[in-house]
Amino acid sequence: MMPRFWPMFRKEFIQMRRDRLTFGMLIGIPVIQLLVFGYAIQTDVRNLPTVVLDESRTPESRDLIAAFENTGNFRVVTHVDGRPALDAAIARGDAQAGIVVPYAYPRDLARGTTATVQVIVDAADPLSSQAALSAAAGVAQVRNLAILSRAAGRSIPVEARVRPRYNPGLRSPNYIVPGLVGVILTMTMVLITAMAIVRERERGTLEQLIVTPITKTELMLGKITPYVGVGLLQMTAVLILGRFVFDVPLTGNILLLYGVSLIFIIASLALGLFVSTLVRTQQQAMQASFGFMLPNILLSGFMFPRQAMPEFAQWLGLLVPLTYFLKVVRGILLKGVGLEALWREVLILAGFAVVLIAASVRRFRKTLD
Repeated sequence: MMPRFWPMFRKEFIQMRRDRLTFGMLIGIPVIQLLVFGYAIQTDVRNLPTVVLDESRTPESRDLIAAFENTGNFRVVTHVDGRPALDAAIARGDAQAGIVVPYAYPRDLARGTTATVQVIVDAADPLSSQAALSAAAGVAQVRNLAILSRAAGRSIPVEARVRPRYNPGLRSPNYIVPGLVGVILTMTMVLITAMAIVRERERGTLEQLIVTPITKTELMLGKITPYVGVGLLQMTAVLILGRFVFDVPLTGNILLLYGVSLIFIIASLALGLFVSTLVRTQQQAMQASFGFMLPNILLSGFMFPRQAMPEFAQWLGLLVPLTYFLKVVRGILLKGVGLEALWREVLILAGFAVVLIAASVRRFRKTLD
């Protein structure tokens, strides 16, 4: 097998080397995607533009508004004099939240009765509104505890000290950037090999491959092997940028990460090759590849937690290799876990690679029809 495999490997490598624009894009585009997505995708919503209606205009009301600003979730952009102006600012999109402090707020505090403050949130964006609602509830809870403890003349009886592990600062890049490793590898590896067979057919060189003594397995392996190195280069570039640009920790065994990534890259290349055996033109291959990208991003847990998905969607996510790779890459980079905790995901990824290569070999026919 090997004497016939190497000429095919050499042919693909020479073709990749001659097409320097494509090779440059394979390395440059992931870098650009990481920089853009790493900065743009933020799950911790901060500095929500906020409009304030302070009917009280007292030190107590100003202290309350300052407490909202100190959470970091609210950024006061303007003060208004009436409810219509506040509603108009939120409706226009000038602000996404509004704080209304009523005239009786300091009087109610002094009397010991319930003092009411209203927080209005633009819920058209659920992620932003949820962050604002949680922050507002937190402000009320903290101030209630402080007032009650002063009134009782004693300290708070129970204090819950929450210590988040693995990402104590709750930074979005620590969660997003490791996921981008898998997403970028999937996008580029699937797309480049999805056009492998159809490119040969459209250029008229498939006939030369058909008459050679090379087997279908050797042809498939020769098609994907040169791009394994490209995938590892992409991953290296993403990890370096993630570490030095976004300060993402590299906690675990990097050699283990590269070993598992090698399996994932082969699985992604094999998936693209399988797509290549199903279509007839490069345009169809591109469309089919992009059709696969959206389920990868939505169902794998890259953007949304899989636990929040309906059970049917969770089952569909199990059919996506990226689901398992995300658990591996986040586990190694952020938690520092080893193979003893990730062996199931590694075996499943290896199974995906073997099954997809076998399916590609079975689908491919050394004929032109």
